[in-house]
Amino acid sequence: MTRLAIYPGSFDPPTRGHEDLARRSLALCDRLIVAIATNSSKQPLFSVEERLELLRAAVGSDPRVSFEQFDGLLADFARKMGARLVVRGLRAVSDFEYEFQMALMNRQLYPELETVFLVPSVDITYLSSSLVREVARHGGDVSGLVHPSVAEALRRRFARPPAPTGA
Repeated sequence: MTRLAIYPGSFDPPTRGHEDLARRSLALCDRLIVAIATNSSKQPLFSVEERLELLRAAVGSDPRVSFEQFDGLLADFARKMGARLVVRGLRAVSDFEYEFQMALMNRQLYPELETVFLVPSVDITYLSSSLVREVARHGGDVSGLVHPSVAEALRRRFARPPAPTGA
């Protein structure tokens, strides 16, 4: 029986932390679905299609990894896909309470679904998509924080038009 795991998130944009967790998740499963959760209450920087493309570039072409999009409940998506494992990252103690509540709710909705928490590599523990967006928005260097294709997409998204020349 194939052990299928889901690594859900908004991935807006994907970071080196997301790449790290996706690759390390493969030690726990035979197949991994990196799943973009759509949230109608958020205004994403990149469309779902753009995020899927960026994830494919960042995570690579390992045949054990697939990329999907879902809306609605993670438990329903996991059941539909036949997954029994969810992988989540914990950057800090402050992440734990929310993630713990979500894990318990997912188990309530789908009792066979287990959640595994992974801690990111020490050098990228602080990293989040919102921090990367903020640095990129202000013209900062994000090259060490994201895959080169993500850095380029951020540069294009936040490109400032040239200042008008005086008449």
